[in-house]
Formats: sequence, structure tokens, C-alpha cells
Amino acid sequence: MAKRDYYEVLGVTKNSSKEDIKKAYRKLAIQYHPDKNPGDKEAEEKFKEASEAYEVLSDDQKKAAYDQFGFAGVDGSTGGGSQDFSSIFRDFNDIFGGTGDFSNIFDMFGFNASNPRSANSVHQGANLRYELEISFKDSIFGTKKEIQFSHNEACTSCNGTGAAGGNGRKTCPTCGGSGQIRQSQGFFSFTRTCYACSGKGSIIEKLCSECGGTGSQKKRQTIIITIPPGVENGKQVVVPRQGDASSSGGPPGDLYVVIRVKTHEYFERHNLDLYCAVPISVTQAIRGAEIYVQTLDEKRVRVKIPAGTQNGKLIRIRDEGVPINNHHGDLYLKLLVEIPTKLSKEAKKLIEELARIEGEDDSPQPIALSKIAG
Repeated sequence: MAKRDYYEVLGVTKNSSKEDIKKAYRKLAIQYHPDKNPGDKEAEEKFKEASEAYEVLSDDQKKAAYDQFGFAGVDGSTGGGSQDFSSIFRDFNDIFGGTGDFSNIFDMFGFNASNPRSANSVHQGANLRYELEISFKDSIFGTKKEIQFSHNEACTSCNGTGAAGGNGRKTCPTCGGSGQIRQSQGFFSFTRTCYACSGKGSIIEKLCSECGGTGSQKKRQTIIITIPPGVENGKQVVVPRQGDASSSGGPPGDLYVVIRVKTHEYFERHNLDLYCAVPISVTQAIRGAEIYVQTLDEKRVRVKIPAGTQNGKLIRIRDEGVPINNHHGDLYLKLLVEIPTKLSKEAKKLIEELARIEGEDDSPQPIALSKIAG
């Protein structure tokens, strides 16, 4: 079968940059690699065809010879069983962004070439996640909570080995204890995780009847965790070694407790400060007054309302906000002046007299919104 033009194979032009040629080859190499298309001869041929085209077009001298003389200019260095793929291997590190062991392309095909498991590999157990809902007040001042959850603990019958009687494991006959199997595909040689022992390098002859060979059992656990003051919604509290037991003799995983904070009926939080709205009467706003406000921790605090207070004015109460690391935020009160909807005859007369004395503007001018208290 006649060869296709190298530019056509990669889908590039003579004016394409080296980077464009590299990207085009990378895309084809991933698409047609033999290990991604096992048993597909057509894909294998397309992979070889793309590799041959890239070998020429990525080399300035070979590319110049090909541009001038076609296949005749590069026949001595490509094609047939004598093809030299050494330049392609040299460029794989650059093409796939690897570290010399082609780890990135192996990962695409489901391999673990750079960090294969061995018979002596020890891994931490799986981490667990638990969502805990707490009150707004507890999130501000901290608390202790009892939680219950299930995790995998090492089986007491087999001491976590998975083998009946705790007799341990024997060397895997398939991989010889390495946890890996080397396979060849064309001119590539890859290392896969051993299918017989899942990369552990050893197998169990007789499974433990209690855990079925897993080495662990599901257990219910009850613990008390400490919620620190000032914790925010969505934050995590990490409880070490309360995750699942390791299947390889390593330490247990951790328990991640995700905090969900309920909203409060009156208070809101912004950074370290708390906010709430407090109603006052028209007369309190006009004359000024002293009122008592209950804080989040149920203290009664005396607050002075200045005479002539406008609706929406903010009053700060120092150190009544969120306590974190010996520092407290502040509490802000938003004063809402309540306008009465019903007045007695005497009250109406007094209001009319006030209007007469103070005067009223029946043609008020607009004011900037920025001047209105937030």
C-alpha cells in the first residue's frame, strides 16, 4: 500500500510550527496507541504511521530533505522493519510532559509505571467524611459533640491479614512477589499491576471466614469531637486515625467532619462581626434613649440611642462578636425606627402641633442613596 504524505498523516501543513506538529502527533498517539486499542491492527498501523511521520517532521534536517525530495529524501532513515524509533523515544518525555519514564502517557492508558505497587507497599487506610449540623451559637462559641459513624477496623479473627487463622499470605505465583507483570506491545514494553494479587505481591490461600479475606470488618464507632470557636459553615474538623483500616498494614485513614451551620433567627455573621436589627420607637429616635439588648450569649447590654437617630443607623458594641484566638469581633445593631400605624386623638393633636412648630417641606429635594445609613 502506498504511503500517505506525512503532513496528511498528522493533519498539519508545511508551515506548521514544531509545537503544532508535536500537538498533532500527541493527539494521534493517544488515540491509536496499541494498549488503548488491544487487538486492533488498524489502530496499531495508524500509530506506527503517525510515529514515522513525526520522526521525520520533528527533525529539521529530515523535514528539509522530505520537503525537497519526498520519501526518497528520507528512505534511508525510516520505513520497514529497520525503522529507528530512538528519536521518538527521546521526544516522548517532551511530548507527553513526562519525567523520563513516560508516566503521563501510561496514566492515560491505565498504567502505573512510575510508582508501581510492590509486595512491601504499605498504604494508609481510606479517609472518611461525616457531615455535622450545629447551631449558629455553637459555631460562634465552640462546643463538643458526640457523633456516631461506621468505619472498617482490622478483623480481630485474622489480625487484619485476611487469612484464616491469621496464617498470613504466600508469594504470588503470577508475579513472583513483585506485584507487577511486564507485557510487550509491538516495540513498547509496559509494566502492569498484577491482576492475581492486585499489586500486593502475595495472595491468601484460605480466606478468613469472618471478614471474607478483606482483613477488616465494619464497626460502629462513637466519639466526642471538639468544635473550635468561630468555625465557619463548610469548614472541616480532622479527627486523625478514625477512618478505615489499611488493607496493607499501614495506619488508618482520618475522619473529616464537615461543619454545617444552621441560620439564626436574629443574628448574622460577617467575618468576625455579628449583626442584628433592633426596633425603636419614633420618640426614642427623636429624644434619644437607653435600651437593653440581649447578645448572642444571652447577656443584657445597655445601649445608648443618640437623639435624632435616623432609621437604619448602625451602632457598634465592641467585643461582642466572634471570639477567635483571644480576639473578639464586634456586634452591630441596625436600628429600625417603627412608625405607628394607629394614633389616639391626643397623639394626633401632639403630632400636628409638632408639625406646626417644626414646619414641613412639601417639596423635598432628593438625596444621594450613599448618604442613607446601611
